[in-house]
Amino acid sequence: MEPIFVVTDSTADIPKELAKQLGITVVPLKVHISNETYLDGETLTAEEFYQKLQSSDDLPTTSQPSPMDFVETYKKLANGKPAKIISIHLSAALSGTVQSAQLAKTMVEELGIDVRVFDSKKASYSIGIIVVGVAKALQEGKNFEELLNLTNDLIARTQVYFMVDTLTYLQKGGRIGKAASLFGTLLNIKPILSLNEQGEVFAVDKVRGQKKAISKILGYLTDYAKDQKVVAGISHASNLEEAKNLEGLLREKMNIVEFVMTDIGPVIGTHVGPGTLAVMMYTV
Repeated sequence: MEPIFVVTDSTADIPKELAKQLGITVVPLKVHISNETYLDGETLTAEEFYQKLQSSDDLPTTSQPSPMDFVETYKKLANGKPAKIISIHLSAALSGTVQSAQLAKTMVEELGIDVRVFDSKKASYSIGIIVVGVAKALQEGKNFEELLNLTNDLIARTQVYFMVDTLTYLQKGGRIGKAASLFGTLLNIKPILSLNEQGEVFAVDKVRGQKKAISKILGYLTDYAKDQKVVAGISHASNLEEAKNLEGLLREKMNIVEFVMTDIGPVIGTHVGPGTLAVMMYTV
């Protein structure tokens, strides 16, 4: 039987140890700061990135892996033999990463490497929570078709909400689109954002103050989960204290069977900025 591998990219913000433990291969995106180029999560950690962000006048820029980066990854995993690969990536509405992976897929087909590329239509650990679910199912012995079905299912069912401290980074990075016009420069307005079925950022609501924003997000998620068990995660941009508070509130209200706390890495951090909190989950 051909081996099966799970691949994602660094914007999934999966903690390194967890990725290693589950055999997940992570292809890094690149971050460019003041004429220096770094590999997301490899040559630049989240902590280092947020320090640089505070001290740099220029907004960092980001770039996706090239098709050849994916070709090399797929070939290395297959190791000269036929293989099956599930490759799950950052929303195509936000990045060309999926496109690079799809090009690479066509370039390795003749080597007997069967790659299935998925647009997660998500960002940060809302990609990671899907990838981790699929990798665990692989370890439990699910076959290729079952894993493909599970991937589609988790992409469709995973809920995610972001609370950003400021819209500055999303506006500068051009990732907010029409949502930007919904917000004035009113003091302490906290936009609550999500990703729609096309994987585009949209504004769910705007409230005054972080407490109200968190309360709203908890309301959306409890409405979604009802009384079912959930797999949940929180990713944060240099905001661990608030992330831990949010975790406590989630645990009070939800029946959480699996939970991961993680950093929003440099690439997503470039576009959302420090202080951002994101919470994601799916029911089981």
